[in-house]
Amino acid sequence: MRIIPAIDIINGKCVRLSKGDYATEIVYNENPLEVAKMFEAHGVKYLHLVDLDGAKASHIVNHKVLENIASNTNLSIDFGGGLKSDDDLRIAFESGANQITGGSIAVKNPDIFKSWLQKYGADKIILGADALDEKVAVSGWLEESDKELLPFIQNFVKEGIRYIICTDISKDGMLQGPSFNLYQKILNETNVTSSGVEKIKLIASGGISTYDELPRLAEMGCEGTIVGKAIYEHRISMKQIENFILNN
Repeated sequence: MRIIPAIDIINGKCVRLSKGDYATEIVYNENPLEVAKMFEAHGVKYLHLVDLDGAKASHIVNHKVLENIASNTNLSIDFGGGLKSDDDLRIAFESGANQITGGSIAVKNPDIFKSWLQKYGADKIILGADALDEKVAVSGWLEESDKELLPFIQNFVKEGIRYIICTDISKDGMLQGPSFNLYQKILNETNVTSSGVEKIKLIASGGISTYDELPRLAEMGCEGTIVGKAIYEHRISMKQIENFILNN
């Protein structure tokens, strides 16, 4: 299982929110590149970079931060937050993103999202399936849609999506543990065909609070786990992250 630390950006700074509430913003570092380099120094190869300004503005905003990290590290970066147009995607990839995550766009304009999947391929496009009470949330989690999470995911699996980041918003930033039951449900109902072939790569996100949760998510079959506040609040040490990467 891949460990994917998160850097969330507001005003060019590394921040974290609780349950997606912008009023709970805590600035952890004014230099995201410094944070990214620290991750890389501990053996991390992947980064989840979220443009929270972009999520609110509905277009890419912090692409210079993306470009700075991509140019000065070897991290493989998935980038999300406010990507709504073909131009947003072009800027993200030109700025060094290896993958992009589309959440709100997949709900509000699925045809554009499907066109990205066709144009760039399933290895480049991640479905952001963020949910509250198993209903998909959009616009930086400022809105809840009427879409049920599982049918929403299953619909895009039929369209060829492979990578899915699922965040339970009620858990995000709360350091109370991830939604094991929700991830098991998604994997049970979506992931395996009758021949036993895996269909999706599920990336768990939200609520990670202790090291012990990581092997449990790996055993369940999650392909990756995004870890944010647990690192910044020193609930999980970078040495523990390093050891997990070395041994998995």
